[in-house]
Amino acid sequence: MKAFLMYEDRDFELQANPLPNAEELVQDLELNILFLSMAAGDEFLHRVARSALLECLHDPESIQYRQQILADCISQPDTARRIYAIAVEAIEREKRVWGWMSGKYPEGTLHRSVDVLQIFVELLKRLRSLADLHGANFHSAGLWRFFTMLQAELNDEYLQTVEEHLERLKFPDGVLMSAQLGPGNKGANYILRKPPYVARTWFKRFQNWVNLKTGSDDHREYVYEIHERDEAGYRALSELKTHGIAHIAVALAQSTDHILAFFRMLRLEMGFYISCLNLRDQLLQKQAAYCLPVPLPECQTMLTVRGLYDVCLQLGSNARVMSNDVDANNKSLMMITGANRGGKSTFLRSIGVAQLMMQCGMFVPAESFHSSLCSGLFTHFKREEDVTMKSGKLDEELGRMSTIVDTLTPHAMVLLNESFASTNEREGSEIARQIIRALLEMNIRVAYVTHMFDLAQSFYQLDCDNALFLRAERLANGQRTFRLIVSEPLPTSYGEDLYRQVFGVSPTSAPQTLI
Repeated sequence: MKAFLMYEDRDFELQANPLPNAEELVQDLELNILFLSMAAGDEFLHRVARSALLECLHDPESIQYRQQILADCISQPDTARRIYAIAVEAIEREKRVWGWMSGKYPEGTLHRSVDVLQIFVELLKRLRSLADLHGANFHSAGLWRFFTMLQAELNDEYLQTVEEHLERLKFPDGVLMSAQLGPGNKGANYILRKPPYVARTWFKRFQNWVNLKTGSDDHREYVYEIHERDEAGYRALSELKTHGIAHIAVALAQSTDHILAFFRMLRLEMGFYISCLNLRDQLLQKQAAYCLPVPLPECQTMLTVRGLYDVCLQLGSNARVMSNDVDANNKSLMMITGANRGGKSTFLRSIGVAQLMMQCGMFVPAESFHSSLCSGLFTHFKREEDVTMKSGKLDEELGRMSTIVDTLTPHAMVLLNESFASTNEREGSEIARQIIRALLEMNIRVAYVTHMFDLAQSFYQLDCDNALFLRAERLANGQRTFRLIVSEPLPTSYGEDLYRQVFGVSPTSAPQTLI
């Protein structure tokens, strides 16, 4: 049995770092806040959320396959959580089955496998019951196939047959087997036999015992009784029994492993959707919007968003976070300038996080989101001074950019935040200008937050059709609205507003002291 709830034709694999730049994405986009919210205190869900979010899908059909399953889970959250709970219960109960002899003795393996399979049959019945009761309420291709598989493969007749076999394998009347004499009068061709039907009433059992002892039954049997102190005889009998059940013990252990693998995969794949439900619950508590995005092919350069906000910032705030609308269709370059602390870096993070969420099949923090897929997402954010750095900040920035360039492919997206501002504006602008031009020539989408007026103005003057210039809005009184508007770059970032806010006076009116 296969769940196939993450991919149409293969299982989902849990990986620690699916992308080569995973750690940079987590740090720059502050993704740990998102992972913690999706996990809701569950370490396993934290690993599932991290692995899924950092493993980008690259075709709209695969994304829509997950989106449809997620939409079903959102419409039927209780059923989705019950499916996940059954998978978790199966794994936990299997661990608690005592099996200290199972690795060495076939009899121990057999008994443990029977106990585990009885647990699994009970839980498979509950899964089948969910399919019968609620399967008609699910419309996605993935969950419809999953419920149909449960109903077809786990029908009542099959489950009853399994239970009967498990009861027989407890050998309430002893082990019935056949064997032949091989070379040297050694036993060979041991075969476990199905015992004949025996009435279980006490009177019939007593009558069979009397017939056996008196020999009055027409079907006489040869009986050999071992003395209670005959240890060698018991050891020989035990070896005969081991030969008889060895093959069935191996087969039953393999069946147990197969069903356990199914429950583990079900837990893993349903875990992604449960983590999405956890995130949705928190967004609803904060009255924050979300939507299923529209993924477009990589070859199209499209981005149209309404009400986009930084979900990580919203999760850490009790107040509503400001959102933005952007139309960047056919725009390969977004140059973002404007007032200090005006929301530029926050907007850049919101674009990156939403792109990752879309490309793993999740909903996104926006009222609507249409975007073409990217072959890879890369971030190049400024770093604070680090005592472990072996060279200057500019060398460190250039080294990180070189690493990014080595792994870039056409139709990737690169987010740059105050990159190359560690040197003077003239030199930093020239470095950034050449890098941006090279990226655009490779069909790379670029979003750049910068205070370097020389850089932004040089691209603005080119009047390129594929460039969009956004500016952090500032009111006449210096107040920041944290919205981005389409506007040309300005030669100031209004740092004096922050000075006035901190010191209460304008920097031009502050007393001057000559030293």
